[in-house]
This record gives sequence, structure tokens and C-alpha cells, in this order.
Amino acid sequence: MCGIVGVVSNAPVNQLIYDALLLLQHRGQDAAGIATQLERKFFMHKAKGMVKDVFRTRNMRALPGDCGLGQVRYPTAGNAFSEEEAQPFYVNAPFGIVMAHNGNLTNAALLKQEMIQLDHRHINTESDSEVLLNVLAHELGQATDHGALSRDAVFAAVRAVHKRIKGSYAVVAMIAGHGLLAFRDPYGIRPLCLGQGKDGTVMVASESVALEGTGHDFVRDIAPGEAVFIGLDGEMRFEQCAAHPQLYPCVFEFVYLARPDSTIDGISVYQARLNMGETLAARVAEMVPIDQIDVVIPIPESSRPSATELADRLGKPYREGFVKNRYVGRTFIMPGQAVRKKSVRQKLNVIASEFKGRNVLLVDDSIVRGTTSKEIVQMARDAGANKVYMASAAPPVRYPNVYGIDMPTAEELVAHGRSIEEIRQIIGCDALIYQDVDAMKSAVAQARVSGAGALSAFDASCFDGVYVTGDISSDDISRLNTLKPSVIAMYGPSREQIQAFWQALPRELKPSDPNCYDFTWPNPSIPTGHACLTRLNWNSN
Repeated sequence: MCGIVGVVSNAPVNQLIYDALLLLQHRGQDAAGIATQLERKFFMHKAKGMVKDVFRTRNMRALPGDCGLGQVRYPTAGNAFSEEEAQPFYVNAPFGIVMAHNGNLTNAALLKQEMIQLDHRHINTESDSEVLLNVLAHELGQATDHGALSRDAVFAAVRAVHKRIKGSYAVVAMIAGHGLLAFRDPYGIRPLCLGQGKDGTVMVASESVALEGTGHDFVRDIAPGEAVFIGLDGEMRFEQCAAHPQLYPCVFEFVYLARPDSTIDGISVYQARLNMGETLAARVAEMVPIDQIDVVIPIPESSRPSATELADRLGKPYREGFVKNRYVGRTFIMPGQAVRKKSVRQKLNVIASEFKGRNVLLVDDSIVRGTTSKEIVQMARDAGANKVYMASAAPPVRYPNVYGIDMPTAEELVAHGRSIEEIRQIIGCDALIYQDVDAMKSAVAQARVSGAGALSAFDASCFDGVYVTGDISSDDISRLNTLKPSVIAMYGPSREQIQAFWQALPRELKPSDPNCYDFTWPNPSIPTGHACLTRLNWNSN
């Protein structure tokens, strides 16, 4: 999951892109980057960290130009700790292209082989975004026959990209000396919209909040398979580049990922969450006697709209029982189960008076791994709750997601292969109530804003196991698991000392999730004066 933005203006765009990325920061806190264009020269700065930490005054001054793009990143493929995989990416031929991408390519490994063996292009990282950039660059070269660039050639290249690439992708790219290109996958899985300022500035972004928050009027969403090319003079040209486009937006955007003040594909995210609270209230009434619920408490922050509506429908008081530390990252998109578990109590603190002696109904937007939910239930009990009920505004997350949300392995999902009762026992609550899949889709579809067309189809693959691109098998999921970020951050001076410590560590203390951990080693024999990044194969140790 990432956030992207692109701007063409008649004034410097560096501050505008920075402001837009701040509004999209919820979509990724791992890395950030901005690239701008002055005449035919690109200027770029990117690094790991939050937007406010990556860009200092000196960095902003080094980003001149009236055209640019930016990205905030949460890694779903490649190396989670590599600054080289922060975006945007750059390739010098043809013409010079800088690109940022939100989504996940499901055939990146095959494309990488084709790029190297057939197209003779060099891929320097494990990022699928670099693969996508090189596919685009190759097809631009083919469309122009390595001659002058025309807009027809740009759209021909996008058509060829659609034919080669599988998965989800919303893309923004600059072509040196020509303008800004943006396009969306043929299923519209990841969002992309367009806005315009009163001064003629044109902006494309992942969410409408980035447009409105920077003073731009929302114009419309980019359609599935559609491309828009914005010349340096601000002139826009649109073209449908997919043979059979269909709109299947990711329903998890409305459940959790997007900001509530955004509108995506004509659907108000806030209203969708209110609607989910209404349908969830009916489920709760079927599962738990209403007179046994004293208070409804949301788990901050995405669940608040659903919790308020649920409380209203049940006629129960709504209370804030958890205070969130806003300076800790979102635990769902925090790499590594050990880091995630430790983070929960740093992130949330209880208001004990709202729990003591009460039967509380906790409402969350979704339950993915179950780690956070288990910790929160225990926090409620520690605060003196009599009974703790848990309600999820989303259905059980039972299947891997391959379209750009970081939950690719089934083993990480608490609901995979388990009954509701088994999940309840793991989480430790007194009752567990989930949203129904069809009710969720209906609730989101009914949140259409005035004037928007009807929409009833969604990518809900993590809930129903239906992969809308039609090209995903169990073998594909296993292969994609190997592309998940897998670098382990550890503290110590050498690989040999870390391996020695690992081998001496009791088996019961070794983590079960081999993907990503951040350990502060308690062994006094290993100095902790500096950090080192290393790859280890847990299974061989």
C-alpha cells in the first residue's frame, strides 16, 4: 500500500507535492520521495522515513521545477529496509522517465526475466515497481520506434503495458521534456483521481483528500484501464487503453486503508463505514443480548464511524476508552509480528473508568493477524472490564491478498482455516461478531455520493478468496510469498556473532514468523554500539 501524487503547474511544485504527501502519509510510513522536472532535467530526493523527516529545507530547495511527482511507501514486495527501493524510480532511456507506483504486480518475476533476457534491460532492485518502470520504458521505445515522442505513442505504450502486466497498479510518471502520464490497471483495484486548481494546476493522487487538502477541485476518478497525459502546458488528454476494463475497487480501502474524508470511485469512505456500522449492529443483536452490553468503545481510529453508528442503532452509549499515541505507526502495516505486538501498548492507553465493572463491546474495523485484538482485549480486562465483546466491521480475513496489502501469507491470518469460535478463543474475548461479506459489499455500494453511478462489484479477495484478475492460483500465492519484504533488522557488530546468539537462543524464544523482526539483543557479549542489517535463514538455524 502506497500513496502517489503527480502535479503539472505554472509555478514551483515542490511544496505542493510535499503537502499532498503529508495528506497521504497514512498510506505508507516506510519511505518517501519527490522528483521534479526543470526543463529537461530531473531532480530527486528520497529516503526511508516519514515525509516530515525525509525532507528538510535544503532538500526542498534542491527540487526546482513546475512539474513533479511523489510517493509515500509501505513495502509489499522487495526489500523493506533498502533505501534504494524508496520511490520514485528513474530510467534514462528512452527520453528519461521517473515513475511512482501504488499496487503489486503478480507476474513481476516473469517480467523481470523477460526484461533481462529479451528486452536487455537492467533491473537493479527487488522492487516490482522498477520492473513496471522498465516495461513502460521498453514499450515507449517500441511505440516510438526510438524516434520522436507523440501522445498517440504514449497511449500505445500504455496499451502494451496493460497486456504484459498482471496485478494492481496506479501509476504516475514524468517523461523528460514532455509532461506527466498517469494510468490505472484495467480492474481499477488501486485508486487514482484527478483534480484541478483555480490557477490551472493539474494534480493526480491516490485519494481525493490530497486534492481537496491542497486547494484543488476534485474533477473525477481515473477510470480502470484509462490513461491521462498532461503536457507541460497543462493540456490534458485522456484515452482508454485496456481492451475490457471493469471496475473492481479494493473494498479494504473503504474498510481501513483510506482516510474517512476521501471519496473513491464515487463512494464516500466515511459513509461506507457508517453503513458498515449499521449492518454490524444487526449482527450484534443476533449474537449478544442487548441488555448485556453497557457501552460501545471503538478501537482508534478507523473504526470510529462504524462504532458510532452501531451504538446509535443499539441504543447504547458510545465512549472513548482508548487514547491513541499518534506518533506510533499503524500496527497493521508495521513489519513483523514481534514489533507489532510490542507496539500495541505503546500506541494505545486505556481510560480505566470506561471499563471498570462494565460489559464492553469493542468495535474494530477489521481483524487481520489477531495480535492487536488479543492485546486490546487483555488491556480491557486489566482495566477492570466485566465482559469483553469484540465486533469487527469487516468479515473474517481468511485469504492472502496479492494486490498490494501486506497480508500475503495465509499463516499470518488468524481467521485462515479457523472457525469463529476458534478465533474467539485465540483473541480471548467473551463473544466475537463479524460482518457478513455480502452485507459489507452492500454497505459500501450504498455509500455512493450524489450523481455517482451504480457500483456493486469489488475486489474482496482477502474476505471471499475471489481474485478478480483471474490469474491467481495457490502456486502463485506461494511464489509471491517469496517476494515479501524479508530483511531482518538486528543490533550487533557482525553476522557471525548474531548467528552464534541465534543458535544459543532457546527454541521457545525464537519467533514463529520468519519475515521481519527488530531485535534489541539482551546478550551482553554482543556490543550494541551500532546497527547492522543482515539476512538469515531461520529454518536452517
